[in-house]
Amino acid sequence: MKYLARTNYEYPMASAFDSLFNDMMGSWGVSSSRIPPVDITENEHAYVLEAELPGYKQEEVKVSIEKHVLRLSSSKQSTKEEKEGKKCLVTERCYQSFERSFSLPEDVNENQIEGEFADGILKVTLPKQEVAQPKKIEVKIKNN
Repeated sequence: MKYLARTNYEYPMASAFDSLFNDMMGSWGVSSSRIPPVDITENEHAYVLEAELPGYKQEEVKVSIEKHVLRLSSSKQSTKEEKEGKKCLVTERCYQSFERSFSLPEDVNENQIEGEFADGILKVTLPKQEVAQPKKIEVKIKNN
């Protein structure tokens, strides 16, 4: 399934320590991206999109379809809090608003799309339908 990934998210102001730590962690293979990762698979009857959304609740994630584009989004925001006089030096478990967009293939039956949310995984099943083949029309041209 071809898709167009578009993300909108906000970055909080980072201290020099946060930037240094994030740079170091990036080189260790720890992702600092706040974009939910997805897997898209295809079988004979459907496409299946699975998005990893740990820490999100079903009501915090919006799934919509408009003009053959599937959109996943959330506006959940984290709040930094001081805990009993302790200053947070590193906060990796944060939530930021996001939006991902996927262009749907022509053979998706948009009226039959189903979704389920369990254990931090959003699973969207996009059933296939037969696509109408273009009609051939013979055009007769008269000679003058």
